[in-house]
Amino acid sequence: MSTLLQDLMNPEALPDETKEVKWVQTHISSVLITDHYAYKMKKEVNFGFLDFSTLEKRHYYCRREIELNQRLSQNIYLDVLPVYYDGQGHTLGKGRGRIVEYAVRMRRIPDEILMRNVFQRGQLQSAHLKDLAGLLSRFHATAEHSAEIASYGDSRAFKINTDENFAQTKNYIARTIDPVDYTLIQQWTDRFYREHQNLFNERKDRGKIRDCHGDLHMAHICLIDPIVIIDCIEFNERFRYSDTLADIAFLLMDLDFHGGRAFSDELWGYYAQAAGEKGRETLLKFYKVYRAYVRGKVIGFQLDDPHIAEEEKKQALKAAQQYFKLCAAYINEP
Repeated sequence: MSTLLQDLMNPEALPDETKEVKWVQTHISSVLITDHYAYKMKKEVNFGFLDFSTLEKRHYYCRREIELNQRLSQNIYLDVLPVYYDGQGHTLGKGRGRIVEYAVRMRRIPDEILMRNVFQRGQLQSAHLKDLAGLLSRFHATAEHSAEIASYGDSRAFKINTDENFAQTKNYIARTIDPVDYTLIQQWTDRFYREHQNLFNERKDRGKIRDCHGDLHMAHICLIDPIVIIDCIEFNERFRYSDTLADIAFLLMDLDFHGGRAFSDELWGYYAQAAGEKGRETLLKFYKVYRAYVRGKVIGFQLDDPHIAEEEKKQALKAAQQYFKLCAAYINEP
């Protein structure tokens, strides 16, 4: 743990009263969780598709994170606070000294209302899925669209994403992804572009390329009334400007991955009805393969993160392997 994080683990260094401070991290963020708030700092990393390499960029993307997430989670994302260093220690949102980092302040979300945990407790209901399908269909229907955004739905433009995925996972062949599966998925993906160009063109013509969420899975969905969805992609428009089918495909894939295929099929039925998307299963399958691959890739990056403990890396390895196996399973479905 860095000196900055060690200092901010002290409740007195934070702007809001709390009895305890917990620290969690992802491959791109460090998050301090207090009694009532979460403070999310972006790691100084550059993965090509994501560039947080300078303080100015991290500040900019903190502001964008708040702005974009207002669409589906009003009153959760509050403000951006500076981290100060006075030569002796770090403080967040108060004190003096040089600004060395920024953090997004969010209201703390109770773990028990996250869709992932509701599902794991066996409490996910059809009513949840109907409400969620309605929310997502309305969001997709009203999300921003333009000629520029539509260009991201072109098959040649989307192929940039899949080509990047394959390039960035080459070093993980025989680690997180089986060599046979790597070849299978790459060849199937390239063949899909050749054989189904018309499907991509139709989506553009129907205005289905929108400014979407981009990271729509169960850990980001709060099953309260009304439903709140957090943590959209702020760092790369190429991942957010997409076919609305690609957006819902992420959540359907996430349910499949966690053993909820029946819920996935039910949610798709509700969404397809609400959004007028019946009969789009061929393209939906393509996007589910894509989403599972991205998940396997991103989790696999944790294996090379020096700040992640070995036990967490073992868990990441297993999860990444399972996501890539899901890709192959989708492809081999009749």
